[in-house]
Amino acid sequence: MVSGIKEQAVVRSSFDKNLMERLPEVKNVRLRFRKTGKLQFISHLDLQRVMSRVLARSGVPVWFTQGFNPHPKMVFAMPLPIGVQSYCEYLDIRIDRRITLKEIEERINSQVTDELKVSRAYIPTSKFSDIAYVRYEINAECAGLSAFTAKKAEEILTSSPLIMKKHTKSGEKDVDITSLIKSVDAAVRDGRLTVNAVLKGGEGSMNPELLVTAMREKLGILHDYPDNGYYSIVRTNLYFEDMREFE
Repeated sequence: MVSGIKEQAVVRSSFDKNLMERLPEVKNVRLRFRKTGKLQFISHLDLQRVMSRVLARSGVPVWFTQGFNPHPKMVFAMPLPIGVQSYCEYLDIRIDRRITLKEIEERINSQVTDELKVSRAYIPTSKFSDIAYVRYEINAECAGLSAFTAKKAEEILTSSPLIMKKHTKSGEKDVDITSLIKSVDAAVRDGRLTVNAVLKGGEGSMNPELLVTAMREKLGILHDYPDNGYYSIVRTNLYFEDMREFE
């Protein structure tokens, strides 16, 4: 059954391509999409596989690499940690036939659920290496939250030193994570703690789970998670060095 679906996808993709005029040269297109709901629990490698199949089913004329094992050229910006949702995932693809940006968006969205919807397809004018900062929203619900909790959370997350164990390419290291935090705003409303944090992006970026761990260890909340507590993390935006929204 699975092989039959794959064959149909390949046939459809090939058929659509044959009806399209070739571009004089391969063109880069950037997709902004979301990864929410249950999709927060799939790995970056799984996401690559999913998007490859979505592109095949959609009939978008994606350029394939040459060689023994051709595959669609795809480049993602900043892989998302498992368990974190996002409204601002980015993927660069290359197309080799004429198609409008609106049609690319519509074709892909016809093959995905709302949890993976593309919000925009456009021609990129920047590089993923230009990403300097990332904004995350953390929402936590547990016993004992108050305005004092929010104030204390801001103090803890911005007062150096705040030494936490961080996974790096060379292994686990003790790092003062305040050097990776640009700003933190916290508030408690209707029994929920909301923390908006802007963290370093690009090389050496930090997993936002470290903020939750820091609050658990230093502030004493969410110790009974998941039996009597809840939290969620959402990536809401990416920025250039000057804090302009990345695009």
